Amino acid sequence: MLDRQRLLEWPFEEIQQAVTARDVILYALGVGAGSNPQDERELRYVYEQNLQALPTMATVLCSPGFSWYQDPRSGIDWRRMLHGEQSIEIHSPLPTSGVVVGRTRVADVVDRGEGKGALLTVERILTDRASGERLARIAAVMVLRSNGGFGGPSRPGTAPHVMPDRPPDRSISMATSPRAALIYRLSGDLNPLHVDPKVAAAGGFTRPILHGLCTFGVVGRALVEGACDFDPTRLRMMRARFTAPTYPGEIVRTDIWVDRETVSFRATVVERDVVVLNNGCAIVSPP
Repeated sequence: MLDRQRLLEWPFEEIQQAVTARDVILYALGVGAGSNPQDERELRYVYEQNLQALPTMATVLCSPGFSWYQDPRSGIDWRRMLHGEQSIEIHSPLPTSGVVVGRTRVADVVDRGEGKGALLTVERILTDRASGERLARIAAVMVLRSNGGFGGPSRPGTAPHVMPDRPPDRSISMATSPRAALIYRLSGDLNPLHVDPKVAAAGGFTRPILHGLCTFGVVGRALVEGACDFDPTRLRMMRARFTAPTYPGEIVRTDIWVDRETVSFRATVVERDVVVLNNGCAIVSPP
């Protein structure tokens, strides 16, 4: 049985991660940056000269990993857990070198009822060790499909962002590499679902799927291009719901609606015409 109070008090250790140019470049390559090495606007993410970190790199910094979900004390049926939503808030540009401190906590656990699952919100705050400056807040909502009915508080989840009722202002298509998952996993997510065909088959997939946060990063690149004029420091917030998996090698089209500082977005896999990220909302700074 899931114990809500135990989860809210879960003893996460503070994580300190030394970030180097190699980490920044490897993450960028994992989400497809540098596919055109002649484009200097992309080169800034994959070349140590004048290097800039993609804002979505915050999702992989100081991560507590997956093993705590598997701890029997959590009561979580991790085999039936899905990544439902993801958000990032960027307070200061991510460093390309230095030490980042991450503090993780379970922010909320909502009981949707017997047979309806539960919602687990995990929050991580990143700060720069040298200055103490807050860098980012990351939040993930995990859907615990088998853990409903534990007697916890029941309330509606966060209402999804309402998408504009008009054609998108622009659409940006980005091809993912067939090797995307193999590269992205080197930034920290070693779940075999993304590399081992047997594990993928056991999970009901025809082949290994792309990490959801890798798709999130690909879409983040599209937002930097289409809503921030290639300036990554202008992307201040980004959140979306995961609705379907992406397979490595597929083309992800991001449809973008711009309403001043509020940007709505939706991502679709072109080959299958399947929406993989929906109800997306971003906040961008003016140029």
